[in-house]
Amino acid sequence: MSNTFGKIFTLTTFGESHGKAVGGIIDGFPSGIEIDEEFVQRELDRRRPGQSSITTPRDESDRIEFLSGIYEGKSTGTPIAFLIWNKNQHSSDYQKMKDVFRPSHADYTYTAKYGIRDHRGGGRSSARETIARVAGGALAKLALKKLGITIQAYTSQAGSIVLNKDYSELDLSQTENNIVRCPDAETAEKMIELVKQIKAEGDTIGGVISCIIKGVPVGLGEPVFGKLHAQLASAMLSINAAKGFDYGMGFAGVSLKGSEANDVFIAEDGRIRTKTNYSGGIQGGISNGEDIYFRVAFKPVPTILQEQQTVNEKKENVELHAQGRHDPCVLPRAVPIVEAMAAMVLLDAYLLSK
Repeated sequence: MSNTFGKIFTLTTFGESHGKAVGGIIDGFPSGIEIDEEFVQRELDRRRPGQSSITTPRDESDRIEFLSGIYEGKSTGTPIAFLIWNKNQHSSDYQKMKDVFRPSHADYTYTAKYGIRDHRGGGRSSARETIARVAGGALAKLALKKLGITIQAYTSQAGSIVLNKDYSELDLSQTENNIVRCPDAETAEKMIELVKQIKAEGDTIGGVISCIIKGVPVGLGEPVFGKLHAQLASAMLSINAAKGFDYGMGFAGVSLKGSEANDVFIAEDGRIRTKTNYSGGIQGGISNGEDIYFRVAFKPVPTILQEQQTVNEKKENVELHAQGRHDPCVLPRAVPIVEAMAAMVLLDAYLLSK
């Protein structure tokens, strides 16, 4: 089950970075949902490699083919299968690294666990797999749209460049107006310049993606082991290069007193709300109707175009000079992946509550 996400809404993904295709099978998707295939393709295009000067130059069209589960433009309630063909692999770039364990990659752990690995682009451990998640997330977004639930992620930190504004102060509609996907134009320019500088040095850089979920009804999530924030954390930390997750006030709240951090309840327009939202829209693991907001920390891409010391499968010390086409920073392409995983968590949680 390690390749399957969800309990009622499920996505099983398959494929490798340099294999014939990447794809998925979705089960438990509600029937009668209008499937806007152009919207799904636009979501994939947001994740697509080669989209700007600060992403990998791998040139993939990433066109999706739906094989089942859709009839006359609507979901039928049966499994939805889809494929995205790989068309621009440079497998020869990895030949010199066939027997070498790249630092901070999954090469060693995959070999130790399975006794075999696909060295071409990392095989199954490659971020190429996430294209299937974006496809699944796009369909989940279409279902959530009918419920009035919206999801918006954006780059809030790149290296040392931090967007120090609350999301309520930002015009999130501006997120797609620059190549780093930061809704503040001035901060975005600084981020872009930093990423370009790091790329020129043959190095990489990490950062933080923030995500806002609006319109969530009260009551999603289960007590104890099915907490909504735990499901979100699990989903986010399953993304390649993700190293940290916090929601609501998160780690910043450790310096506050209880009197400062408590969300006081108020009655407003015939409903119960909270005066503040330090809880991040989730209390006791269950959504309380306020905005859900969280952050995901991403490490620098481990493949750098510089000499590194490592070992090979013979346990010999060797020097590695990586080749291939790689992102100097995952953040721009990770934004739609974060949204996709959040959408699938929310749809699954909604279906579990019915």
